[in-house]
Amino acid sequence: DIGDIVRGRDLYRGNKQEKEKRDELDKKLKDIYKQIHDKLESPAKEYYEDNDPEKNFFKLREDWWTANRATIWEALTCDVKGNRYFLATCNGEERTKGYCRCDGAKSVNAGKGSGNVNMVRTYIDYVPQYKR
Repeated sequence: DIGDIVRGRDLYRGNKQEKEKRDELDKKLKDIYKQIHDKLESPAKEYYEDNDPEKNFFKLREDWWTANRATIWEALTCDVKGNRYFLATCNGEERTKGYCRCDGAKSVNAGKGSGNVNMVRTYIDYVPQYKR
C-alpha cells in the first residue's frame, strides 16, 4: 500500500520485475527524503539525522506520511465520485457517496473525537501489512 511504500516499510516484493521496480522506487524515495533532510535547519536536522548506513530516513518518512496522508488520500480519491469505496461506512449500511467520503452529519462518528469524519479512513495504516 502507498503508506508502506512512502514510509519504506513495504513487505511485498512480487516477482523479479516488480522487485526491480520497487527497488528503483525505493532508491528515488531515499533520494527525495535525503533532499528534504538536507534542507532542514536545526534542531529538526539533528532530530531526523539518520545513522543507518542505508540512509532510509525512517523517522522523517513516518512523520512526513503522518502529516500528509489525509491530503494524499484525498488526492487519490478526488475523482471517484459515484463509485463504491472498499468500506461500508457512515451510517453503517450505506456505502460512502460522492468522492468516497462520509456525510459528516450522518456519520456514526459525527461529533466525536476531532469531528473530522469527512475524510477517507486511513486507520488501516496502523495494521501491520502482513495482517491486511
